Amino acid sequence: MARQVTVAAVQTTLGHDMTANIARVEALIREAAAQGAEVVLPPELFQGIYFPTRQDPKWFETAYAVDEHPCVRTFAALANALNVVIPISFFEKDGPHFYNSVAIADADGTILGVYRKSHIPDGPGYQEKYYFRPGNTGFKAWRTRHGTIGVGICWDQWYPEAARAMVLQGAELLLYPTAIGSEPYDEGLNTSGRWRRVMQGHAVANAVPVIAANRVGEEDNDGVRQRYYGHSFAADHTGEIVAGMEDDAEGVILATFDLDEIAAYRANWGFFRDRRTDLYGTALT
Repeated sequence: MARQVTVAAVQTTLGHDMTANIARVEALIREAAAQGAEVVLPPELFQGIYFPTRQDPKWFETAYAVDEHPCVRTFAALANALNVVIPISFFEKDGPHFYNSVAIADADGTILGVYRKSHIPDGPGYQEKYYFRPGNTGFKAWRTRHGTIGVGICWDQWYPEAARAMVLQGAELLLYPTAIGSEPYDEGLNTSGRWRRVMQGHAVANAVPVIAANRVGEEDNDGVRQRYYGHSFAADHTGEIVAGMEDDAEGVILATFDLDEIAAYRANWGFFRDRRTDLYGTALT
């Protein structure tokens, strides 16, 4: 019997109130589950506005340990109630250290572990190095009740090495929670096309579906305004976009994949058979 899995991405506007954001995302996850989703991906740091648009120490007060974070607690219980897998993006506090992290909730509500964002951007509108240490978990593939998933976070999605590392560990789906939109240094720049294309490339090169969830709408961070362009999507193992949203919509998208058929395709194409790791040393320096 073929192993099919239905994956959903959540796209929504987010505000300053964590309780309201949790309720909004929960409603959309329930909507996705009602439509048959078995893995549901919310956007990056959905607990609040995307605060790294500026540097302000007050935001450190919104970080929690994984077992104490309201988002993790709420959505682990929801995963169990709905029998869905939920990668839960959250601002993590680990002693004196802070990370941009994802807790992987299996379909029974068990937290399988935490992935900490590896690539930390630092530029206008995305000043994450002020808040987050570079992740120390390495890339992981998580064996869930609904398939083996790899999860990167936003800036990770631009790096082919990250996608390859997760698929080498057995990931059958790649998931990227995201917060990306306007560029303050160039109001005319819209990166949504290249943002999609780089992940479509990961899908092609690794013969694996890729799903990305982004926030949408304008946010005000004490006078610093930034607009997020949505365009959440699911691409199949050939890189074709099979479901997507525009830059002004909230809701969920769903796509169903036959994991056994994709595994056979991956083996047939020989991308992993023909790798030359003996020649790649200079790419790692």
